[in-house]
Amino acid sequence: MLDVVYNHTPEGSEQGPCLSFRGLDNATWYRHVSDDPGRCENLTGCGNTVNVAHPQVTQFVLDSLRYWVQVMGVDGFRFDLAPVLGRTDLGYQSDAAFFTALRQDPVLAQVHLIAEPWDGGPRGYQLGRFPGRFLEWNDKFRDAVRGYWLGSGVTRGELARRFTASSDLFHHSQRLPSASINFLSVHDGYTLADVVSYSTKHNHANGEHNRDGRDDELCANFGCEGPTDDPAIAERRERVRRAMMATLLLAQGTPMLCAGDEFGNSQQGNNNAYCQDNPTGWLDWAHAQDDFTALVAHLTALRRSEPVLRRDAWQSPLAGDSRCDVSWLRADGGAMAVDDWHDPSQRALGCLLQGSVAGPGEATRCLLLFNPAQASTRFALPAGNWQVALDSSAAEPGARGLVCDHLLLGPHTLTVLRCTPT
Repeated sequence: MLDVVYNHTPEGSEQGPCLSFRGLDNATWYRHVSDDPGRCENLTGCGNTVNVAHPQVTQFVLDSLRYWVQVMGVDGFRFDLAPVLGRTDLGYQSDAAFFTALRQDPVLAQVHLIAEPWDGGPRGYQLGRFPGRFLEWNDKFRDAVRGYWLGSGVTRGELARRFTASSDLFHHSQRLPSASINFLSVHDGYTLADVVSYSTKHNHANGEHNRDGRDDELCANFGCEGPTDDPAIAERRERVRRAMMATLLLAQGTPMLCAGDEFGNSQQGNNNAYCQDNPTGWLDWAHAQDDFTALVAHLTALRRSEPVLRRDAWQSPLAGDSRCDVSWLRADGGAMAVDDWHDPSQRALGCLLQGSVAGPGEATRCLLLFNPAQASTRFALPAGNWQVALDSSAAEPGARGLVCDHLLLGPHTLTVLRCTPT
């Protein structure tokens, strides 16, 4: 996969240098303010916006993409600020000429396409509105998972919707759950370790007086800004971080990890480290946290081994059965009612996954239990022989013995149970 930026060039605004396209044909290559054609439209934060809607520019971008596929062997692309690619005089259009040409190209029709579904222009937030072949970065998943585990007021209803691939965004135009690229952090913003270690950004080293970078990161330091020697704070941070990672890697959709999150990389609270070509921006495996890396390895293995954890179909009643393949439970074992979903006083949640997605005779049942509280929570289990397959808070998170009709979950914990044959 290759990250490509076809939305701006280094020539900057109309006051910038003439390096390439501006000297060739400024009016063709760049978008300009309609009532002031001497000014560049700045939908990218970089001073200019490439005019992908022009046929000549469309052809240039397609030629570039084909080169990367045919000559360099690239399998797919992630498009930076992707709404720019669909910008016309009418604003963003999911059927814009570029998308049509991309779909019809015999080479590019076979590659993977991922959209960063927002740009800096009017109505630039286009999550869920890209053509069918695109997968999209889902920041609503990020915010729901962070907010749920950090105690920031995210309801169980919002978490459940995002955990099951955001049907409100992608269950249309024959799109599948895999269209949702789920993530917790990316190159823009905090690393996952910093999400649970800082409550405010620390970007002074970037030379912009700490003005750059997002001010609205969902984060918490749990009582100490940055590194801590307090064992209680350190334990709480670790539990929350492990629960977040488990939620990401077990959710329906396509999981995406930011490089370094799998071993605990920190940028010391810098949430815009693009300009830090130094230890702040580097990955150092010498400081890898082995317990956390082992958790990530166990989670990925569990996801591979259980078809119900990676199904690419929307939830529905099982064939010949009145049950749904996804059921939501309260801690007392009862089914979630309408009022439960938005009750802020209760946050524990159970998710029962069942079905025949693995094929005849291979049906499996998995029960996921979420306890975001600071205290332990007792869960009543559905009928069946349940074995713990994962405990996110345990140093050794893997399988252990059978449990009976109840299970006590520690604070800030996600647990997965398998139903074993009788």
